[in-house]
Amino acid sequence: MSQEKLKIGDEPVFDARKLGTSKMIILGLQHVFAMFGSTVLVPALTGLSVSTTLLFAGIGTLLFHFLSKGKVPAFLGSSFAFLAGYWALAPNGEKELLPYACFGVACAGLLYLVIAALFKLFGSSKVMRYFPPIVTGPIIIAIGLNLSKSAIENCTASWGVALVAIVVVIICNIWGKGMVKIIPILMGVVASYIVGAIFGQVDFTPVAEAAWIGSPLAWDRTVFALWGSADTHLLITSIITIVPIAIATIVEHIGDISAISSTVGENYIKDPGLHRTLCGDGLATTIASLFGAPANTTYGENTGVLTLTRVYDPRVIRLAAVFAIVFSFCPKLSALISAMPVATLGGVSLVLYGMISAVGVRNVVENKVDFTKSRNVIIAALILVLSIGINYSTNGAIIIPVGEATISLSGLAVGSLVGILLNAVLPGKDYVFTEGEPNDTHVNFEV
Repeated sequence: MSQEKLKIGDEPVFDARKLGTSKMIILGLQHVFAMFGSTVLVPALTGLSVSTTLLFAGIGTLLFHFLSKGKVPAFLGSSFAFLAGYWALAPNGEKELLPYACFGVACAGLLYLVIAALFKLFGSSKVMRYFPPIVTGPIIIAIGLNLSKSAIENCTASWGVALVAIVVVIICNIWGKGMVKIIPILMGVVASYIVGAIFGQVDFTPVAEAAWIGSPLAWDRTVFALWGSADTHLLITSIITIVPIAIATIVEHIGDISAISSTVGENYIKDPGLHRTLCGDGLATTIASLFGAPANTTYGENTGVLTLTRVYDPRVIRLAAVFAIVFSFCPKLSALISAMPVATLGGVSLVLYGMISAVGVRNVVENKVDFTKSRNVIIAALILVLSIGINYSTNGAIIIPVGEATISLSGLAVGSLVGILLNAVLPGKDYVFTEGEPNDTHVNFEV
C-alpha cells in the first residue's frame, strides 16, 4: 500500500490512515520501546509493581486521549519527579509505607485539576505568573540533587557494572542515531544488566518461577489497603511532603505540550487547551497512584519518536497504550526487571538525577531569568538551601507537633512553598506566559 504524504510547514509527514495495519502495529511497538526503559525504571527504584505500572501507563494514556478529545499524540509514562516523595515516605521501598506515598501522589494529581480549573477561569498568563522559571527551575535543581545520595549508594554495589550503564547512556545520548538516541536509558539498562548477569550479580530464580500470565494488581499494595487502619499522621505528612512536587511536574507538562505542539505544527495549548491536557495528566496520576502505580507524565521520548517517524496520528499512541496494558499481564517480565542489578539502577539513575538538576538550570537559563535582580537571587537561594539543607539535616524534615500528632515537612515542600510565597509578594515580577506563542519551557525529567 502506498504511503500518502501530508504537508506541515515545509516538511512532509505520513498520514497514518494510509499506512495499513501492519505498519500501524510496528509504529505502536516503537512507541512502547521508547517509553519502556524510563517507565519501568521508576518502579524498579521505588519498590512499586512493574506490572501495575505498565497497566496504568496504558490506561492513563487512553484516559488522557479521551479528555483531550483524541487530538494530542502524547504517551503517559512514569514520572521521575516524584521519586523524592516516594523515598521520603518509604526510603527503602517498604511495602507497608508505599501506599502512604501513593496517597500523597494521588493528592498531587488532584492539584492538576485545581490548576486546570484556574487556567480555564483566568487564562494561562495569570496563573503561570505564580509559577515562573525562577521558582520552578530551582525546585527542579533541588529534586535532582536530593536524589543524588541514593544513586551513589547503588553504584557502590559494583562500580564496574554501574560504569557500563553510565557510558552506554552517554554514548547513545550524544552519538546515537535514530531510535538509539531516543532510548538511551533502555540501552544502558540492557548493556549493564547483561554485564551484571555475566559476573553473577543477577538471581534468575524468581524469573524462572514467575508465571507467564497473571494479574497486574495486588490489593495489599494499593491505597485502598489502608482503609480502616491508616495512620493519620502519615497521610497528612504524605500530602504535605509530596503535593508541592506537582508544581514542577505541572510545568513539565506545559513544556511537553509545547514541545509536541512544535513537533506536530499544532497549538495544543489553545486546542484542546491546557485545562484539558492537565485534567488528563492529573486524573491519570491520581488513578494510577490509588492502585499502587507511579505518577504519570507526558513522555519526551515519545515526542522524539514523533519527530523520527513524522507520523503524528494519535491513534498510533493509543495502540501503544493497548500494548502496554497487554504486557502488564506478564509476571515473568516484571520478575525479569525486578532482578536487575542494583548497580545498574545506580549507574542509570546517577546520570538521570544529574540531568534532572541540569534541566532545572536550563529552565532558568533559556527563560533568561535576570539574576541581577535581588528578588530573583533571594528566591533561588532560599529554595535551594531549604530544599537541600533540610533534606540532609538530622531528621531529614521539619517536625511540627500538632496536638498528639506530628507533621513532617520535607525540604522540597518547604522550599517550594517559600519560593511561591516570595515570588508572589516581592515586587518586580517580569515573567509572561502567552497562549499564542507558548514558552517552550524544556522541562523534561527523562534523559
